[in-house]
Amino acid sequence: MRNILIGVCTAVSCCPALAQSNVSLYGSQDVGIGYFNDVGGSSKWTTVNTMSPDRFGLVGQEDLGGGLKTVFRLENGFYTTTGAMALPGTIFNRQAYVGLTKDRLGTITLGRQTPFNFDWLGPLSTAYNAADWYMFHPGNIDELAATSNVQYSNSLKFTTSNYGGLSAGAMLGLGNTANFGFGRNLSVGINFERGPLRASAVYSDEHNRSVLVSTTGLSTFQGQPASSYMADRIENMGAGATYNVVDTLTLHALYTRTKLTSGQRSDVYQTIDGGATYRVTPAYSIAAGAFTTTLSGMRWTEYTVGSVYALSKATQLYADALLEKASGGAKAAIFTVGPSSNGTQLGVIAGLHHSF
Repeated sequence: MRNILIGVCTAVSCCPALAQSNVSLYGSQDVGIGYFNDVGGSSKWTTVNTMSPDRFGLVGQEDLGGGLKTVFRLENGFYTTTGAMALPGTIFNRQAYVGLTKDRLGTITLGRQTPFNFDWLGPLSTAYNAADWYMFHPGNIDELAATSNVQYSNSLKFTTSNYGGLSAGAMLGLGNTANFGFGRNLSVGINFERGPLRASAVYSDEHNRSVLVSTTGLSTFQGQPASSYMADRIENMGAGATYNVVDTLTLHALYTRTKLTSGQRSDVYQTIDGGATYRVTPAYSIAAGAFTTTLSGMRWTEYTVGSVYALSKATQLYADALLEKASGGAKAAIFTVGPSSNGTQLGVIAGLHHSF
């Protein structure tokens, strides 16, 4: 009985500490139907996931006092259409980190995390502002989307607090090998948000990274099979901004430049991206945008017009139309759809998104 009483008292004494902690479950599910006029020479009807990636996660913090807090996040990407994980065998494939945050100083975290290309440049793209996954640039080589191969594993990340709208960050991913340079990744950036303006600039230096070159329609690249291409070094940089002209109209523009090096070969991949979003009513918005991407003399240019109707804060209906034109020997290949048999590819999609 004495031991039971001690156990109960110990549990009760822990309650005040637990009351200072909070943990939230969150997630997103998105399913639609899409039609693409030419995928490998044939038209294709398919299920799509376009407005927001399917995911669920746990995020939380514990107040340690004096403005210091412990923070953590565990986030898994999956597919509602099949239930499969986005990266087989890795449950928390999107993010898995723990760290400390201090008022007026910043946040330091360790684990598997997204680079600043995703954190700060991605929200300035047409794909993000038009809520259309298929508007990410060919191969996602500039790493604006979290495709489970852009994250830095074994990483250390520091982001400053917001000072008058300005914040900065640095991130180091370790290869965890005896050769410090192999698999080492570095990302730095600055972000400014004040009033109607948001602007960011990012630079990343990455080593021994796989790239989704095959989704551009190429079979080989720099002497390697496109399906298993790995760059010895990737220098990834970009800058962009969004601006709310009025409460109902937002303009966005973005430029990215990526240098891919493998052995003695190097190529530059660069994109200019821009568009506008107009909120017709608080519940209904329309968006239009375009990008043009070049790589080794090839060019892909893609346009979109879409709309989103909010049934509630958590549930939206969406519809989009996309057209991609390719030249310079390239095949049209809307991101992750599959290459066309020629230089043109058209898609029409509609679906339902719910977040919790």
